[in-house]
Amino acid sequence: MIRRLALIAVFLLPAGIAGGTEEVVAGLSQSSIAITANFDGSDLLIYGAVKREDRIPRDSELDVIITVEGPSAPIMVRRKSRKFGIWVNTAAVDVDHAPSFYAVATTRPLNDILSQIEDLRRKVSVPQLIRSVGAPPDIQDSPSFTDALIRIREENGLYSLHEGAVELEEDTLFRTDIDLPANLVEGEYRTRIFLVRDKKVVAANEALIDVRKVGLERWLFDLAHKLPAAYGVLALFLAGLAGWLASTAFRLLRNG
Repeated sequence: MIRRLALIAVFLLPAGIAGGTEEVVAGLSQSSIAITANFDGSDLLIYGAVKREDRIPRDSELDVIITVEGPSAPIMVRRKSRKFGIWVNTAAVDVDHAPSFYAVATTRPLNDILSQIEDLRRKVSVPQLIRSVGAPPDIQDSPSFTDALIRIREENGLYSLHEGAVELEEDTLFRTDIDLPANLVEGEYRTRIFLVRDKKVVAANEALIDVRKVGLERWLFDLAHKLPAAYGVLALFLAGLAGWLASTAFRLLRNG
């Protein structure tokens, strides 16, 4: 089920720049996404406008960066090595902040429009967003564990960078589409919009989208976490029922 969310309500966060003031005008028309049994992702439409008090010099080019960030949770990244003919876990590093989903869309290549200092301050790129606690003393290449986590989530469509995907018209109107996958994690998803000039953020906007399971998905999730014994009995019953129905149908077909 594909859903389109439009960002239209007004959230204003002004920031001054040389020659005038610019503000982001943007928001959400729907603040929640319902994950149902047949949920297969959503198409998130983000758009807005730039509000100005004074004319901005034309020699200063405007760019827009949009990010969508899912809930974060600690995760342990393990390294497997082959020993005695089998693969076993030989090292592990704890990552205490890694979003379950993260997408970045820009008007131009990210490195061309945002300085490293601003990236470090705003935590826009994926490497700056992920935080890892101290690695064990015997691990000398702890950054490789973070790189592996990023690579795996990129392959699964959970981390993505879409350079040039934000359409900006007359330095005023902007929009982009971001695909949200079917395997979304429940929680609040943070959407950020940055206006950038001369590799510096001059204005920003932030809004939240609530993602929750509903209907049968919610009932099964609550049953599995709150009453695991009952969930196990139900699973065994359904498996037995399915096996009985299959054998009965096979017997009827063979006799018929």
